[in-house]
Amino acid sequence: MSSDINFERRPRVMGILNMTPDSFSDGGRFNQAQVAVERVRQMIQEGADIIDIGGESTRPGAPAISEEEELARVIPVIEAIRHDSAIPISVDTSKPAVMHAAVAAGASLINDVRALQEPGALDMAAQLGVPICLMHMQGQPRTMQANPHYDDVVEEVLAFLQQRIELCQAAGIAPARLIIDPGFGFGKTVQHNLALFRYLPRFVKTGYPVLVGVSRKSMIGKLLGERPVDERLAGSLALATLAGWLGAAIVRVHDVRESVDALTLCRAVRHA
Repeated sequence: MSSDINFERRPRVMGILNMTPDSFSDGGRFNQAQVAVERVRQMIQEGADIIDIGGESTRPGAPAISEEEELARVIPVIEAIRHDSAIPISVDTSKPAVMHAAVAAGASLINDVRALQEPGALDMAAQLGVPICLMHMQGQPRTMQANPHYDDVVEEVLAFLQQRIELCQAAGIAPARLIIDPGFGFGKTVQHNLALFRYLPRFVKTGYPVLVGVSRKSMIGKLLGERPVDERLAGSLALATLAGWLGAAIVRVHDVRESVDALTLCRAVRHA
């Protein structure tokens, strides 16, 4: 991870920037380069430590897009942000060509919901030399919420991530470059998500930084009586605070200022 990101001070806040017309929360709001740069400036002012840029929606039921379309969505924006700011940029992609172009444009972290399982992704990540976040997902976005099933969701997700870690190391990726993400909402029911959250310390004990991304997700809406996306702030902050308390190193959020405040107070109490 970039040397200016210190996991000791508090969990790092990763601000979400979706360059997509169909993401579940803010699709289409920031998909012009100048608008995106202004949004990043705002997130930096609010305390974001990392900006996560994605060009392909991974919401349940989302269609796949071509490599060319994803490149066209994200690369000009990464270049514009890098010209404007030195903030670390994460690229949310599974495509090797997008990883390569994004790092060349100024990204310093690969955030892959498929944990480098796409053809060529593992070799590309090894070549690029930047940190990688490996996420667990059961199935694919188009079908992952159809009927997710586990005998033991915590053990199975841990086993998957450990397997991917071993394959990364065999490919020459140093352990210090790896981050893990249980994949809340990616092929999981509400009960699966709650179990993973309850046992988040199991993931922390692996020694790898843990990323938690639950901001505005459907589990919050369902647990609060079918609350719509724009009314999930309090639930998102509650889970962000819990994630920080339980040892998450990075919390991926839409609402940066509020999340920074919540995590700062969480750390103040923990270290009082």
